[in-house]
Amino acid sequence: MGANERPAEYGLPDNEYGLYIEGEWRQDSSRGTKRATSPATGEPIGSITMGTADDVADAVEAASTAQAELESMTAFERADLVHELADAIESRVDSLAVWLSADQGKPINEARIELELAAEMYRDAAENVKRAGGSTIPAENPDKRIFTIRQPHGVYGVITPWNFPVTIPSEYLGPGIGVGNAVVWVPAPTTSVISAKLVEAFSDTALPDGALNLVTGEGPVVGEAVVTHQGTDAVGFTGSPETGDLVARNAGAKPTLLELGGNGPVIVLDDADLDRAAESVANGCFTNAGQICTASERILVHEDVHAAFRERLLQHTEDVVLGHPLDETTDMGPLNNRDVAEKMETHVDDAVSHGAELLHGGSLATDQPTELYYEPTVLDDVTPEMLTNEQETFGPIAPIITFDDYDEAIRITNGIELGLSSGIFTENISKMYYFAERIQAGLININEGSAHWETHTPVGGHSGTNSGVGRIGGRYTIDEMSQIKNVTVDIDGDWERS
Repeated sequence: MGANERPAEYGLPDNEYGLYIEGEWRQDSSRGTKRATSPATGEPIGSITMGTADDVADAVEAASTAQAELESMTAFERADLVHELADAIESRVDSLAVWLSADQGKPINEARIELELAAEMYRDAAENVKRAGGSTIPAENPDKRIFTIRQPHGVYGVITPWNFPVTIPSEYLGPGIGVGNAVVWVPAPTTSVISAKLVEAFSDTALPDGALNLVTGEGPVVGEAVVTHQGTDAVGFTGSPETGDLVARNAGAKPTLLELGGNGPVIVLDDADLDRAAESVANGCFTNAGQICTASERILVHEDVHAAFRERLLQHTEDVVLGHPLDETTDMGPLNNRDVAEKMETHVDDAVSHGAELLHGGSLATDQPTELYYEPTVLDDVTPEMLTNEQETFGPIAPIITFDDYDEAIRITNGIELGLSSGIFTENISKMYYFAERIQAGLININEGSAHWETHTPVGGHSGTNSGVGRIGGRYTIDEMSQIKNVTVDIDGDWERS
């Protein structure tokens, strides 16, 4: 493709997408709609119905009715339903990928990968549901027998963000429905079109009416309503720590599963494989334009290998192709929304004004279809008091912090209020254990960047940080989205033992 050529616009129909409640689409202009435009091209791709608290109440009522039906099914019957959801995605990967790319802005290749991973997550949930049993517990009384059974919470409110608008909902919907919860789902307003397209696909399955309800709209309206509604029995939320704190306070005593923000880091020790470290860090910084909770947003490098690592990271950064998501050669597309772009600018300006060296990027690209394409950026000489160290940037920035003492690296790592994920590069097993046992993060990767996660394994925030409560992943999500009931049976009858 020539330098001045661009792929065609997405060319998607500009439809209105309503709410999905009790197995039916509801469109009512009195609720109002919000125009959805692609961050990649600026073209309209649909209009989203702006739901109200009354709509949430209708959805909760529908979910409550459906929940009784779901709970009456066997685990194997519900597993079949969840497998159907995976089938629905897999049969539509190519078309859904275009919608996902248009709505979120990610390259078409990444969109396909996200959809394929989502289908795999539903299948994993379906199989885990079949094995989500209880246990027997020894009783002190010889005439008693004690066992536990696992049951759903009931109606589950789920609120999800825009960065991975298919896989992150899958983390909740598959396990939640699989264990018998009916769901009221509130997606992010900026990616509600792909959410509606996903529910369209699910509506062709055998999912009972009301088992999955979609209410689109603004978070302070429909998000808050689903959390505070008395008929919502539990809440799952992925998003910022600030909103997560509000969700937790509004939920009160309801069970909550919160996956909140992170800020790396990746620690490159003096004995690290620098080629591997630089490649992993670049992937963690620039995949999905850095819009990942586990992104490599802080890079702590030992002073003995700083120069060599920096050179390698710069080479990877220079190789990143920023461009139109429909171009198969594109590595990185636009940011999803203007708020993220403004945060990037704020963090880079703050770092440079306080002495950081801008090695690459640092501004919005001027030769792209919209003003949301931010250049892959590398900062050096970053210090702990700079915003890019203290806060989650959530964009394609690689800030390098140099250290000369291992305990200093640990202090910098643990010196902020976030503790979601971390990566450590070392060839020494003793150093591996030293860092892994001291870093306050829920996910520790050795010789991998902070963004690496296999979805059947647990991930979540470290206690004492603002990165969340509970664990997402595989059977661990099943545990979070269900409850244990203890059953004690008295077997002493009025018969005589012979």
